[in-house]
Amino acid sequence: MRIPFVLLAAAVVVNSSYSGPAPAHEWPIRPLTMVVPFAAGGGADLLGRILAPPLSELLGQPVTIENVSGGGGVTGSLRVSRAPPDGYQFVLGTTGTHAHSQSLYKNPLYHAATDFTPVALVAEQPILLITRKDFPADNLADFIAYTRANEDKMQFGSAGTGSGVHLACVLFNAAIGVNVVHVPYRGTAPAMQDLIAGRIDYQCPVITPVVPQIHSGLVKAIATLTKTRTPVLPNLATAQEQGLKDFEAYIWFAIFLPKGTPFDIARKLQRAITAAENLPAVQERLNEISAAPISPERQTPEYLASFVEREISKWAAPIKASGISAD
Repeated sequence: MRIPFVLLAAAVVVNSSYSGPAPAHEWPIRPLTMVVPFAAGGGADLLGRILAPPLSELLGQPVTIENVSGGGGVTGSLRVSRAPPDGYQFVLGTTGTHAHSQSLYKNPLYHAATDFTPVALVAEQPILLITRKDFPADNLADFIAYTRANEDKMQFGSAGTGSGVHLACVLFNAAIGVNVVHVPYRGTAPAMQDLIAGRIDYQCPVITPVVPQIHSGLVKAIATLTKTRTPVLPNLATAQEQGLKDFEAYIWFAIFLPKGTPFDIARKLQRAITAAENLPAVQERLNEISAAPISPERQTPEYLASFVEREISKWAAPIKASGISAD
């Protein structure tokens, strides 16, 4: 099989920039497994399948996706935390598996900050604040004012208790100082159906599945809950732009190896990920699923290690204050 020139050039960059001490063997010398701790077809699975082919080319060994779902991503992540630290098995972790889980579970099955070798942040997906189409507010300031005055009469929905989109709204509600009743659904689709029907007032979904409903006027978009606007909805102002300072909520994805994996392996894998994400074809695919790539200074093992600790702390207070538990 001929390797495309752009991939071959990227592979040269990955290997020539790798200057740390070599491990006991030249890694990788056999196929690798990327554990996606969710079912096939979801956001994490789509992202993993975008990254696997170029990583295979860049590393010179097949990278196979294995879906190990269960426990909100905990089952697959736990398996990788217990895998041999030889670099041949790694997990595509998320906000849920490596931040939310640490407070959702009374006795987490692993410690996200110490039971893994961090490799790299991979991508982020924006979360939005959307309302029923006839909600009496068109911007965040008016939304906050109305919700504070009517919180006991309102309801917000989500794809399920403890889901990332539920916890995003929990964090948002805490930031604006309201206590609104939560209505959990079994998935994004039924939650959206009830929002369109006006049975609930708002929700905080990931951007990808709701853009058509926004464009068609079936729901109203109030704010993007990230620091910067999304190219998919460039005219939608962020919460920070609309006065909610220092607030952001989004879904992030990152690669983790088992604890004890040699750092030179983690560094080489990180460089391959960076090279893969710089490929135009990969960037195009990421745009299709509204996944924003990570800036180079935030795509290092060192950054991910400190980032995970901050994310655990960020989500702990609102989760505990809400009384949510996965046990």
